[in-house]
Amino acid sequence: MMKFTRRVFGLFLLLALPCQVAAGPLEKAVQETVQAHEEAQQSQERIDTLAEETRDLLQEYRSTLQAIDSLKSYNDQLEKQSAGQDEALRSIATQLNNLESTQRNIVPLMLRMIEVLGEFIALDMPFLAEERQARLEVIRSMMDRPDVSLPDKYRRIMEAYQIEMEYGRTIEAGTDTITLNGESSTVDTLRVGRVALLYQTLDGRESGYWDKREKRWKSLPDDYTPPIARGLLIARKQSPPDLFRIPVPAPEKVQ
Repeated sequence: MMKFTRRVFGLFLLLALPCQVAAGPLEKAVQETVQAHEEAQQSQERIDTLAEETRDLLQEYRSTLQAIDSLKSYNDQLEKQSAGQDEALRSIATQLNNLESTQRNIVPLMLRMIEVLGEFIALDMPFLAEERQARLEVIRSMMDRPDVSLPDKYRRIMEAYQIEMEYGRTIEAGTDTITLNGESSTVDTLRVGRVALLYQTLDGRESGYWDKREKRWKSLPDDYTPPIARGLLIARKQSPPDLFRIPVPAPEKVQ
């Protein structure tokens, strides 16, 4: 029985020995397979990470290209604006250079216009004398004021000329104090454009006109009294427009 047991044990040892010897390469192969799988998984994770980073970089690259295009368009527009501003600055510089020369030329012209206007008012029929003279004095004093621009001065002069022109196209009634027969008398006055300047006493008994040649008031025949009275009513809008008779001096002969 002892011999049989020893034989069985020995046989078991003989059978078990090859299994232990074979288990070494298999285990190594399994470990290598597992390690390779883990490395493949790690490689795939790195590939996924790199792919994600690549997509992010590509998107950033595209965004950068769009920003570059936008900046290029903006820079092109700025260059155009800059060129336009340079041209405007050159134009302003040219105008400033010419401004002094322009003022030297236009200021004497404006002063001459004021002088001519004063002479015209002095030689014209004596109506609204105080108002017209006051307007002229305002313009004269304005020329010496540095706070009034040159265009404003010119505009005021032209307005004065325009007002004087309007007097020649209007009919106007008023009250004035004139000298008759060496005495001051308050009368109604009637201006018909610049054709005639007439008067009528407040009692309506006497009428007359301004003689341009002799520069004085002269009386008219009594038959002019009704038409002048009618003209006064028309000028005051107290009567509808109508024709009325006025004295008109004969034209002067050309020498």
